[in-house]
Amino acid sequence: MAWPIAEVARMSGVTARTLRHYDEIGLLPPAWIGSNGHRYYEERQLLQLQQILVLRALGVGLTEIARILSDQVDELEALRGHRRRLVAERDRLDALAATVSRTIADLERSQKDGTPMTINRPENLFEGIQPDDVDASLRDFPEHAEAARRATAAMTPAEIEAGQRERTARMIRLAELKAAGHPADAEAVQTTVEEEYRLLHDFRSVSTEEYLAIARSCTENEQWSAAYEAIAPGLAAYQRAAMEAYAAARLS
Repeated sequence: MAWPIAEVARMSGVTARTLRHYDEIGLLPPAWIGSNGHRYYEERQLLQLQQILVLRALGVGLTEIARILSDQVDELEALRGHRRRLVAERDRLDALAATVSRTIADLERSQKDGTPMTINRPENLFEGIQPDDVDASLRDFPEHAEAARRATAAMTPAEIEAGQRERTARMIRLAELKAAGHPADAEAVQTTVEEEYRLLHDFRSVSTEEYLAIARSCTENEQWSAAYEAIAPGLAAYQRAAMEAYAAARLS
């Protein structure tokens, strides 16, 4: 049985334009092309599309996906490998959800009591959070991402972990300020954003335009936005607004 491209797009949620792009780069050619010029896909292509979408969900780029698909010999074993990775990602997300739930409970208690949030075990804030989650937006800025990679390569594992803890702590701090009702341009919020800006600038000089583009990615980059939303709903937009306010007040 064969399905036309429109039907495959409907079933998979992938646009016809994306499917045509996959064909053009040799990643997913259709089974055949009809005399009307329409692409048709059979079961084998649907299975391959499933693999592509699973790998994309795991954050694998198209070039690497093409290499994986060309290298795999046993399709069943490849699917078992994808499942193992998905289960591991599910477990990580479960741990992240539990981490955020604990933080929400602590924030709610502190607001109810009118006392500052007390963290008895700071390491609990970071369970399930990976550096890639909060660094995802830099993938849209290759020059800065490369500078960050060079800096990270010179660090010890302990230094990398400490930096990750500091970044996540700032995300938590912003969530606390947002929950307390501070506007994005409040001094306490801007102090936190300035810390982030100086660390960003340590990797590489960043123009105001580039900084604003990074700010926009807080809500426009799915992985970046999800990392913030996992901490607190609306935090991605709050971070973006805080960065834009910082740029307007201190970088203009």
